[in-house]
Amino acid sequence: MSSATNFLPDPDRPVLIAGPTASGKSGLALRIAQAQGRVVVNADALQVHAPWRVLSARPGETDLTRAPHLLYGHVPLGAEYSVGHWLREVAPLLQIHPNPVIIGGTGLYLSALTEGLAAIPPTPPAVRHEAEERLRTQGLAALLADLDPATAARIDRLNPPRVQRAWEVLRATGRGLAEWQDETAPPLIPLSQSTPLLLMPDRDWLARRIERRFAAMLRDGALEEARAVLPHWPSTAHGGAMPLWTRAIGAAELVAHLRGEISVAESAAAATRATRQYAKRQRTWFRNRMRDWHGIDPS
Repeated sequence: MSSATNFLPDPDRPVLIAGPTASGKSGLALRIAQAQGRVVVNADALQVHAPWRVLSARPGETDLTRAPHLLYGHVPLGAEYSVGHWLREVAPLLQIHPNPVIIGGTGLYLSALTEGLAAIPPTPPAVRHEAEERLRTQGLAALLADLDPATAARIDRLNPPRVQRAWEVLRATGRGLAEWQDETAPPLIPLSQSTPLLLMPDRDWLARRIERRFAAMLRDGALEEARAVLPHWPSTAHGGAMPLWTRAIGAAELVAHLRGEISVAESAAAATRATRQYAKRQRTWFRNRMRDWHGIDPS
């Protein structure tokens, strides 16, 4: 595993940067983009959502003046957005900017970019509602029991949104998600035609950065961001999966504070724990799915 210091890739190839939250991806992307005249393209499922500038750690105003940044904060509150939406937005950008720096912690976005994504029709609202109601009343096991064997063997069975998505695909199309995936179109950027970089820092180093970063987020306005979305925050009383935009790490904890349920110190501690757990899941996913990426230790 090499160091990120002074690393500059082939200027004619797209650069892909993955890594757990708080590992320094944005800094490395900016350095490469500025040195080689590239644009930075977001591949993080939470940084696309407009409400979360601070809480999703989007690049600040100073960084935006140093290199163009695309697909950050452009999705309005409550709008539907998926990996399919993201790929459809990236495709025309690659015609204009053939050697971007594409950066994110959402492994699904990057694997779809480099491996392709099945052209599954959108889920009808009625099917989505049926899935949410079934999840609420019967639990995850009921959705898993309905899946075709190939899909059930392939997906993350402990991830409710992934299981729900697989159930919806089967219910809406009559075909299992695995079957759709096996007919995947060619990728927009094959891994062999890019410079794929994976930041895998020391665990303790990352834990310290996570703790410092959430404290900085509070100073920079994270609580105000949560207060702005409070009137739109969905109730969990009726069950079902929460919308993707609500899953910014720390958002639920800050909303709980604003509702008088916990103190701001308790919300910060809970958000820091959640961030460490999220980083652990990311590291596991990257180790299992990105073995062909070039490892870099930023610590």
